[in-house]
Amino acid sequence: MPIPADWPTTEAEALAEQERLRPLVQAHDDKGPGDPAPGDPGPDALVAGVDVAYDDDHDLVAAAAVLLDPDTLAVVEQATAVGRIAFPYVPGLLAFRELPAVLDALAALTRTPDLVVCDGYGLAHPRRLGLASHLGVLTGLRTLGVAKTPFTFDHHEPDAPRGSWTPLTDPATGEEVGRAVRTREGVKPVFVSVGHRTGLDTAVRTTLQLARHYRLPETTRHADSLCRRALTDARRTGTTAN
Repeated sequence: MPIPADWPTTEAEALAEQERLRPLVQAHDDKGPGDPAPGDPGPDALVAGVDVAYDDDHDLVAAAAVLLDPDTLAVVEQATAVGRIAFPYVPGLLAFRELPAVLDALAALTRTPDLVVCDGYGLAHPRRLGLASHLGVLTGLRTLGVAKTPFTFDHHEPDAPRGSWTPLTDPATGEEVGRAVRTREGVKPVFVSVGHRTGLDTAVRTTLQLARHYRLPETTRHADSLCRRALTDARRTGTTAN
């Protein structure tokens, strides 16, 4: 999994790329071919979860893509990719570390997902281009982000019942960039944001559909476990990227 030749290598290049791509984000439901309604991928849809794990000491990153049936939550297909870390750690620029491996893992699937759920942010990002939005613009896929923390944004605690939510807002502008969503009664919320071609109501509804039994959606749970196993295997066998 070689890093793309034109991939940004400096903070300035990465910032410029985010500013270039940000206007391309579609922060609303987008009706696709054969879809019965905007935001509804229709019957037989498949939802992918993607996640990454790092070993900075060995300059390794492992990405996983897991396809689920959103109705049964059964795993339909899964794939991994292991390679070199593509970018240094800089808050707000994590997509540049993760995307090359994520793109390779998605490309290894034999079927194209109708929606991709990222373990991270979409519009809930200082420049409105977190991993979910960046991935959506690059691939054209519908995406959304489900994060474990609110990053730099403000929110009030949602009510205790499952399904309760409150706005996630930018303190500098007051803009709603996502929602704090209670997926389990009495358990701390997750932070849902639009990625690309997906509206916020749809993103929240989909997150709740995928998180019926645990705080995190099943897409994230499966992808997290799979990428960690792939990283462990790579360290044990000495597997590295070209």
